[in-house]
This record gives sequence, structure tokens and C-alpha cells, in this order.
Amino acid sequence: MDKSLSKSPSVTVADVARRAGVSKATAARVLGGYGTVSDRVREAVTAAASSLDYRPNELARSMTTGRSGTIGVVVGDIENPFFSLAVRGIADIARQAGFTVILINSGEDATAEKAAIRTLLAKRVDGLIVSPAKENDVDHLREAIRSGLPLALLDRCGEALDVDTVIADDQNAAENITRQLITLGHRRIAYLTACDTPDHRFHTPRDISTGSVRRRIEGYLSVCREAGLIGMEDWVKVGAVTPERTHRIVIEMLQSGHRPTAIIASDSIIGLEVFRAHRELGLNIPGDLSLVSFHDADWTSVTTPPVTVVRQPVYELGATAAKLLVERLNGEDRAARKMVLKTEVVERASTQAI
Repeated sequence: MDKSLSKSPSVTVADVARRAGVSKATAARVLGGYGTVSDRVREAVTAAASSLDYRPNELARSMTTGRSGTIGVVVGDIENPFFSLAVRGIADIARQAGFTVILINSGEDATAEKAAIRTLLAKRVDGLIVSPAKENDVDHLREAIRSGLPLALLDRCGEALDVDTVIADDQNAAENITRQLITLGHRRIAYLTACDTPDHRFHTPRDISTGSVRRRIEGYLSVCREAGLIGMEDWVKVGAVTPERTHRIVIEMLQSGHRPTAIIASDSIIGLEVFRAHRELGLNIPGDLSLVSFHDADWTSVTTPPVTVVRQPVYELGATAAKLLVERLNGEDRAARKMVLKTEVVERASTQAI
């Protein structure tokens, strides 16, 4: 066997200590980031570690400090640009604070979410950031809290959990866009979401277990009631869980004799399928159909026409959740905080008066 390809022995703390001319305990304090040493000693140990290409043994470090240096993050769909950007905000803040992120995708499935939490607890993460799939199914999160693990909620707020929470002002945003569409003369306004029900039909907001979407639908329905529109529950369409199912739902709506004049897409993935479907049917946006989408995804500004969106502070949602969690991990002991970040409607060319 070529010796040049053989694996060299791992560099240990003792090796670094000998190179730096200090005790093993002193080297461990510098490399582990605990205790106090002089600047001269810290520089000597750091230089020795660099020259030896030292890699810390994370298991040994966690046994010494009681910390793994990791934060567990569970989100609904990492393919959704919303969650991708939110996780970027989490990761940036975590890295600045010296933590690594372990990310798990739940697929908006409560069972998968519970398995993810078990996995992260087994990996001894220092804290959790979770976007709960179902706000009425959070016993597994209560158990994590009882174990002493700090937890922050992202984008969804479990009213039964007294923990730090960061959400957007979804209800207010939905009220604003619904009011704008009604002012433009629209009455057949559909709201399309990936959330589903057992019979694939919407009945009341209580059917929706994802809090952010429930708040949007509540805002949509409340403004419709204010305008004297009745039966608008029938215009809430659920089950747009895949591009294929979304496409079928949209095609069915647009081919009906009583098609909507406007569609509010609950996320940008749904919005993209609405855009594709209208072209397939030879319809015109905004001439035949007005479209508004939640989340200012990149594609929404480069289509013809560009799409009116609800711009959410997605990066800031993730970054704020991470900041709250890091503060907990650094010893802050205070009442749980609920942060509500503002959204804005970005008007483009996909809506018009009828």
C-alpha cells in the first residue's frame, strides 16, 4: 500500500500542548473555549493547532463542556424558497455565535417531525428551532421543553407552548391583499393552500392546523364578510401539496363555468403553478385572472407580467429566531417573547380592476 495514501494518526490536544509548550489542561482550555488564559498562551496554542491541522473531537468536547455546539432545526419543506431563506438566516446567526446547524425536513408531516425531534435529542443538540407541522399536535415539543432544552418556534406559533416565537403579521397581510382585490371589483377570489383536510374540502379555519395559513385565511374571510360577500369558504381551496395536485386544482377552477377572477396563492410554489396553468389554458394575467402570491420569490419579478406579492421578512424571521435561541443558550432567563415581523404588499402588474 502506498504510504502516502495511508491515514495519519489524529492530532490530539496533547500534541498541540507539546508544540505550544504548555500543559495539556491549558491547551484544552484554549481549544475548548472555556476558562481563562493569557493572550500570549492563547496565540501559542492557536498557532500550534493550526500548524498541526488539529481537528477537535466534538464528542470529547461535549463531554467536557456539556455542550455539543449544535442547534437542531426542523422545517416543513426545504425545497420551498421560504424555508430555504429562513434557514439561511438561522445558519448565519448560529455560525456567528459558534454553533453548527443540523437541519431536518419534516415534509409538513407531524409523524416525521416527531422522529426528527427524537433524532436531534439523541444527537444532544443544545437547542431547537422548529416550524411545527401541526400546532395542535405538540406534545413532543412539550417533552423537549420539560427536558430543559431551549426551543424557539419559527413562522408558526403554538399557543399552548410558552416559548420564544417569531412570526410574520400574516392575518394583516391577507386582509390587505383581499381588501385591494375587492376594491378592484373582484368578488370571486380564490385562496389556494397546501394545507389539507380529511375530505379535501375547507369548512372553517379550525380545519387548518398550520397557524400562519390559518391566520391568512381568517384575514381573507373577515374582509370578505366586511364587504358583504357570502359563501367565501367555498373559495378556499386546500390540498395543493404537490405541483401536480396544485396544477389539477387550478385547471379545474379555471375551466369551471364559475371560475375565479382572482387567486391568492399561499406560497410561491403554488403561485408558480397558477402561472403555468393560466398559460396552458390560453388565459391572460391580469386580463382574465388577477394573481397575488405570498413570498417574494425570485421568479415573481421576472415573469410577464411580474407578480404582485406579499413580501415577508423571511431571512429576518430565521435570524430573529436564532438570536432568541442563542440568547437563551447564553444564559438569559426571561419571559418567552413573541415577535411579530411586518410584511408588505409589493404591487406589480398581475392584478387589475374588472
